[in-house]
Amino acid sequence: MRITDNEIREITNLLKERKPIPDKYRFLIFDNERDYELVWNGKTNLVTNITLPFQTIEHIDEPRIDQKIVVQPDIFDIKTGRQLKGWTNKLIWGDNKFILSSLRNGPFREEIEENGGIKLIYIDPPFDVGSNFKIDIEIGEETFTKESNFIEEIAYTDTWGNGPDSYLCMIYERLKLMYDLLAKDGSIIIHVDDRLNSHIRLICDEIFGKENQVNQIKWCYGGGSAPKNKYQKKSDTLIWYSKNNNWIFNKQFRAYSEGTISRGLTQSKGEKYKLNEQGAQLEDWWSGKEVQKILSPTAYENLKYPTQKPEGLLERIIKGHTNEGDLVCDFFVGSGTTAAVAEKLGRKWICSDIGKFSIHTSRKRLINVQRDLKKGNQNFRAFEILNLGKYEREYFISNLSVEQSKHKDEIKNNIENAFNQLIINAYKAELLEGFRTIRGSKNNRLVSIGPANIPTSRLFAEELIKECLEKNITNVDLLSFEYEMGLFPGIQEEAKSKGINLVLKYIPKEVFDKKAVARGDIKFHDVAFIDVKTNLKNNFLSLELINYSVYYTQGIVSRHEENLKNGKSQIIVENGQVYKISKGKDGSTNPRILLTKNWHDWIDYWSVDFNFESKKEMITFFSEEKGGKISQWTGSYIFENEWQSFRTRKNRTLELKTSEYEILNGVNKIAIKVVDIFGNDTIKVITVNN
Repeated sequence: MRITDNEIREITNLLKERKPIPDKYRFLIFDNERDYELVWNGKTNLVTNITLPFQTIEHIDEPRIDQKIVVQPDIFDIKTGRQLKGWTNKLIWGDNKFILSSLRNGPFREEIEENGGIKLIYIDPPFDVGSNFKIDIEIGEETFTKESNFIEEIAYTDTWGNGPDSYLCMIYERLKLMYDLLAKDGSIIIHVDDRLNSHIRLICDEIFGKENQVNQIKWCYGGGSAPKNKYQKKSDTLIWYSKNNNWIFNKQFRAYSEGTISRGLTQSKGEKYKLNEQGAQLEDWWSGKEVQKILSPTAYENLKYPTQKPEGLLERIIKGHTNEGDLVCDFFVGSGTTAAVAEKLGRKWICSDIGKFSIHTSRKRLINVQRDLKKGNQNFRAFEILNLGKYEREYFISNLSVEQSKHKDEIKNNIENAFNQLIINAYKAELLEGFRTIRGSKNNRLVSIGPANIPTSRLFAEELIKECLEKNITNVDLLSFEYEMGLFPGIQEEAKSKGINLVLKYIPKEVFDKKAVARGDIKFHDVAFIDVKTNLKNNFLSLELINYSVYYTQGIVSRHEENLKNGKSQIIVENGQVYKISKGKDGSTNPRILLTKNWHDWIDYWSVDFNFESKKEMITFFSEEKGGKISQWTGSYIFENEWQSFRTRKNRTLELKTSEYEILNGVNKIAIKVVDIFGNDTIKVITVNN
């Protein structure tokens, strides 16, 4: 095929600008050995290669002291029964692109290899480009929808929300990173539906090699209503690829049908053909109640999480492709099914998700798994919740080349200026210039605005405190769509110790609604307030949660009321209260029904660390200057989850008083963590003198 003059000019300009040449030109300029290749708009062979440190936010390990099994003193603490050393499972909050890159290039890679490498990656990425992060939440007898926050919406749009090309760019880069992380004898199982089956297979052919496609497993399920004008969809596909022909495979068997058992094989094929005592070996066609998709509404495992898969399906996958003690990964973990099943089967695991509510849902589920295993006198591992993403903004800013900075700084400044103006207007503040982190003023307080695309990090807050000290600023509001986990109250205490009154507020998504801003409907709400009562007797401390408040508002409430159709009802959230609104069939508005009748109705989960400053929060990274791996204290502490109470679908009650805990003589720092029904966490640290 001849290259046109326009194509020659385009290629020449790209080379002059030192930009990558699109893959489409490869077929015109160079010989290509591949028989076929999937090409789409925006495809590039470039893969994220950054290394960001992981920060441990929380450590969770149910005490085993009351177990009947023998405690191993080299692994478990004899007094508490908690795990002292060995592999700790990891639940990571953040963008999986950066998580994968950091696992591949960072210090964790060494730990992964020491534990045999990743033997199985299972992913169930969102393949419906019209889906989102909305979650159904139960309160009392009612259910309402938690809207996605702005950070989640940005992530969704940027990664797979702009149609097939965007989706393929997202999954292609991540699959390349996963391939590099996978052990030589490892497998990847990708869960797809018929819309993207062919696309994903061609991508995997390119990355893994078409000779390394082992199976396409058809997962068949029941339930649901049948369409009128086409065949009813009752299957998804599990695509299985390996890195070579040395993969792990454990045979599994299903029960014979009643017809096969009654008929046997000897009648038709002779005596040498006998039924296998274990049953029939599994084929690539999976059906039956063990792997059904539609979970019963009353099923113990049903968390009403969107696209939740049954544990039976994951059990079959994990048993078939790993052995006990092997490492399993899922980078779109959702409600935590992969982690829960891996734990029950004695596998190690790393799981991640970009949704904060997903991390919270998984945390509760995995605590229940630990409790169930303990009741059955079975071993389990501790797990930790980690942050990744807090350093992303700083990384990119500090690593731009001079040439890049000329253009990107201009674009970045224009976008940031417009964004700051938007938030300042919605906050009804006055715009200021000449500051590094301060953007405006309101009622004798200065106003700072966190980044739009990632959670506000400790580094950002520390830079704000630094500027306040330089310019003698004592009162400042920090506005953000999202805060990294574990940021407060430590950052507020740090500011207070330096004479700065720092107030953190959440930015609602509605700031982008010009009409709502003009009408003054925008409500910024404070980080939640926690109040506890201490009960100390003979060195034994218990805590009672006595108050919790948050002034969250979801959406423009007046608009919800205006748009409500006759004869319909809706759940709304306004100023820290949840209401049910409704209209009669004649259009008359009925009185609001308050659903959050008690302050604790807002709480989904709370936990306590009785010795908060016992374990420093460390980050580990490679340093070229020091020639190797180094660890550095962040200035914060890891929350050791020593007691917790939370709601489940089966049990909506919440304990408000902890069990007794023996504390040390002297000054004790106690941390209380509360997670609300939206998955937002708040920590309060108190001092108890004994």
